[in-house]
Amino acid sequence: MSTHAAPNKRITVGDLAAKKQAGEPIVMVTAYDYPGAQIAEAAGVDLVLVGDSGAMTVLGYDSTVPVTTDEMLMLTKAVRRGLTAPLLVGDLPFGSYEGSDALALATAQRFVKEAGVDLVKIERGGTSVDRARALVGSGIPVVGHVGLTPQTATALGGYRAQGRTAEAALAVIDDALALQDAGCSLLVIEAVPSQVTAALMPLLEIPVIGIGAGADADGQVLVFHDLLGIYGGPAAKFVKRYASLREAAIDGIAAYADEVRSGAYPGPEHGYAMADAEAERLREMLAGR
Repeated sequence: MSTHAAPNKRITVGDLAAKKQAGEPIVMVTAYDYPGAQIAEAAGVDLVLVGDSGAMTVLGYDSTVPVTTDEMLMLTKAVRRGLTAPLLVGDLPFGSYEGSDALALATAQRFVKEAGVDLVKIERGGTSVDRARALVGSGIPVVGHVGLTPQTATALGGYRAQGRTAEAALAVIDDALALQDAGCSLLVIEAVPSQVTAALMPLLEIPVIGIGAGADADGQVLVFHDLLGIYGGPAAKFVKRYASLREAAIDGIAAYADEVRSGAYPGPEHGYAMADAEAERLREMLAGR
């Protein structure tokens, strides 16, 4: 049985930096609604990411690209209401920040003001480095994301590992360094060979959260629905399932359906009753109509 305990104080970005310096692993998980946030809180994680992965796991899209800013804000606000101690990170969806610094700032400000996020996350290097610098300059903490970036997975050849050649690995490392130089507080590195992460870590001063990037990162993140076995779609190689809640939920609902159809549910113990005298009065009232 787990011996987890929820943190007793609000976690800060400075706490994550201290964890990195102390070699204490950082725990991050996604969540997309109020109950999920409460579960993550009770489990004692350090950060909760409202990822655009919710487009697929919660909203039923076939990729992260179609999800809108308003949809992401709805999910993020629900998570905020269920979260106290862990830091809350909001994913800026595709098309909501790439076009200009002004667009990025307007979107990020909505996530801060309307959803109460502690940090916003953006993907890729390139022009996203400029967006990160503008957001940090305006006082909004930023999480960078390199390696496999789902919003641009088509351009990267699909959902596959990145940085498999020395040249491609160097490009990932350059993106990471550029995002750090732009002032990012944190970096997510996804689906790269463990050797790339190992080569990158001595070059970075900010905490690094890995997902399918080996054990050398300062912490790890997994998708809530993947690690709990809720999502029925295919799982990436790096996913480890710690529970099988989808099967348990199907079994539970099927048992409920069987009992409804057989008449076993509801039983007397599941209902409410009137006093005998009131029931008799009701029968008399109806008979008198």
